[in-house]
Amino acid sequence: MTRLFFDARYIRTDFHDGISRYSAELAAAVAARAPERGVEVTFLVFDDAQRRFLPEGASTLTIGAPTALGEPLRARELNRHHPDVVFSPMQTIGTIGRRYRQILTLHDTIYYRHRTPPRDLPWFVRLGWRLFHLSYVPQRLTLNAADVVATVSETSAHQFAEVRLTRRPVVVIPNAPQRLADLLPAPAEVVPGAQNLVYMGSFMPYKNVETLVRAMAGLPGRTLHLLSRISPTRRADLEALVPAGASVVFHGGVTDEEYARLLADRAVLVSASLDEGYGLPLAEALALGVPAVVTDMPIFREVAGDGALYAPGADADAFAAAVRELDDPQAHARVVAAGAAHIARFSWTRSADILLDTVTSLA
Repeated sequence: MTRLFFDARYIRTDFHDGISRYSAELAAAVAARAPERGVEVTFLVFDDAQRRFLPEGASTLTIGAPTALGEPLRARELNRHHPDVVFSPMQTIGTIGRRYRQILTLHDTIYYRHRTPPRDLPWFVRLGWRLFHLSYVPQRLTLNAADVVATVSETSAHQFAEVRLTRRPVVVIPNAPQRLADLLPAPAEVVPGAQNLVYMGSFMPYKNVETLVRAMAGLPGRTLHLLSRISPTRRADLEALVPAGASVVFHGGVTDEEYARLLADRAVLVSASLDEGYGLPLAEALALGVPAVVTDMPIFREVAGDGALYAPGADADAFAAAVRELDDPQAHARVVAAGAAHIARFSWTRSADILLDTVTSLA
């Protein structure tokens, strides 16, 4: 029996961000598939509250937080428990002196282009984050300390190769959408249309929400829904751009259930982002049967295929025109069908199998 330690310390207990959801969904799928693969899974946590986001009856081991000062020496602590393989959905777990196989994950290279770290991290972690991303050298040293490097998309794997980020084998363990249909009131029903434009994401500058707001000048009678939490200053900046007579709603954060209901109501998922690591809301919309209008760039093409219409990120008129194309019922149905077929290739079960294949080959 192969002993796998799965680092579940990035699961948030308040609300999921991208890393948290990836960790929780992949953990559940791995727990379900591991027994038949001859793998015994122990989940690493630092907060007892994280246990409720893991499968019932899951084996756990409590260790320090991933932001603790002792994290670089974490391997010495794990050695005492004799794992065969340790998988982390991030690359920051300590590997010095490890006596086991290690899989580290780097989701993308976006922080080399946009170095602002998440604001909820301690100040010393944010400082280290900025310094770490000033060059590729620290990342190369980190990733080369593993046996295998995982990432979430072929686009990211290609970017790693372009800058020679690691000498280690790179395996793609894809992201997959959550089942938003399960969160809709019974009977679950998606009402087709292009009346509501739904944006789920942050308001960082590279997300380019400005183009979506400006596009509303060419979309009279429709509503742009901005779902995520936003600072008062950023909200004021965007409100100043709202065209006369346009309808733009700032929701200030929504639950997954509210998110699902908004997408199911004559909606189009929109994103004019100029840079992305993945684009999970896009995958979630396609899985629900909702079309998208997004920036034309490789990662969105990988995630959506023909399940989206594409426009230049800075062209508000082009975004508006693409949304209007979906007013044609035949065009709408064609894009939805293509999106459903494309996104069916991505599932957490498939991702878990890729991880478990990697684990058993290492062990």
